[in-house]
Amino acid sequence: MPFINRRKFLKASGLTMLPAFIPAASLLAAGRPPKNPVTDDPTVYFYFDGLNYDPARYLEQLQLVNGKKPIEKDRYGTGGAVAALEKEFCEITGKEKAVFMPSGTMANQFAIAVLSGGNTKVFVQEISHVYRDEADAAQSVFQKRLVPLAKDETYFTAAALKQAVESLKDQEVFTSGVGAVSIENPVRRTSGRRVPLEEIKKISEYCRSNNIKLHLDGARIHMASAWSGTSIKEYASYFDTIYISLYKYLGAAGGAILCGEKKIMDKMPHLVKIHGGSMYGNWMNAAMALHRLDGVEVRLNNAVKRSAEIFAALNKLPGVNISELDGGTNIYQLELAKQIDGKKMQELLNKQFQVRIPGINDKNQTQLTVNETLLFREAAYLVNAFSVAVKAAGG
Repeated sequence: MPFINRRKFLKASGLTMLPAFIPAASLLAAGRPPKNPVTDDPTVYFYFDGLNYDPARYLEQLQLVNGKKPIEKDRYGTGGAVAALEKEFCEITGKEKAVFMPSGTMANQFAIAVLSGGNTKVFVQEISHVYRDEADAAQSVFQKRLVPLAKDETYFTAAALKQAVESLKDQEVFTSGVGAVSIENPVRRTSGRRVPLEEIKKISEYCRSNNIKLHLDGARIHMASAWSGTSIKEYASYFDTIYISLYKYLGAAGGAILCGEKKIMDKMPHLVKIHGGSMYGNWMNAAMALHRLDGVEVRLNNAVKRSAEIFAALNKLPGVNISELDGGTNIYQLELAKQIDGKKMQELLNKQFQVRIPGINDKNQTQLTVNETLLFREAAYLVNAFSVAVKAAGG
C-alpha cells in the first residue's frame, strides 16, 4: 500500500464514523471514490477479516488516536491502555475479568489448562485451531489429552459429545477425568462457518449439568455475531472463558484477550509470566484495538448489508454466481462461467478499479471475504467495476 499523506489524513473525520458516501451517479461520472475517513487508500479488499495496516499507516493511526487523547502506557500488562481495553471487553462479553494475552494460542492453552484442573481429557473439534494449529501445546506443555470429535466437520453435536464422554468408562481401564470442552466459533478451516447457536446451548447445558468447563475460541466472534445476529455477550454466556483476537479485524499488530470468571482469570498473569509472555509494554496493540472496537459492530453490520446488495446485483451478470456458505459468516463462494478469463477479470478489477480479489483457481472459482473496506466505495461503483471487468474478460 502507498504511504499515506499525513496532512490529508489528519483532516479526515473521526475514525469511528462510517464513510460519508456521495451519490452513486456522481461517483461513477467523476470516477472518484467517496471520502474515506479511515485511510487515504480507497482500495476494496475481498480478503482479510479487517483492515490490514502496513507499518506507516499503523503509525498514522496511533498518532491520530494519541492526538485525540494521549495514549497511556501499561507496565507488564498492568494499567494504561491495556487496563482500558480489558474493561471494554468485560462489557462486551459480560464476563467478570479480562486479561491481555500475547497470542491466541496462549489464551486458548491457558484457558483449557486452568479449566481442566487435574483432569486430563479435553474434547475439541478435530478441525479446530486448538487441535490442528497449536503445535500440540496441550499435550507437550500442559499434559492435557485432546480428544477430537467430528472429523473434517465444523462442529460436533451435544449428542456426539455426550456419547463420547459416557463411552469412556467402557473404553478405558483407568479413569483420568474429563477436564474441559473447547469450541471454535466461527471455524477458520471451514471458511468461517458457524456453530449453530441452538447446538451451543445444548452443549453448554450438558457441560454444566456434568460439571465440565467450556471454553470458546472466539478469535473471530465478531464475524459470527454480525452474520448471525447473536450478540457476543450471549455467545459468551454459554462458556466459562472466551478468547478474542486483537489483530484479525481490530487492527492491532498482535495480541489477544481472554475473559472469564474472576477466580479463573486471576491465575492468568502468573501463567503468562512463567511461560515467557510478560512483555514490558503492550500499549501499542491495546490502544489500536481499543480504538477500532469503537463502532466495530455498526461497521460490520453495514458491511453485511452492503455485501448483500452488491452480491445480489452481481448474480444478475451472465456467468457470475456468488453464493453464501451453509452456516457461513463473511466468506462467500464466487464461481465464473468457463468462457470468463478469471485471471484477466482479477487484473482489471485491481488496475482499473482498485478492487482486489483472491486468485482464481483452475475451476474458475475463488472465495470473497467481506470486511469493512466494502464501505470505502458505493455499491454502485463496485457493481459497475465487476460488470466492466467480467465483460472485458469474456462474460
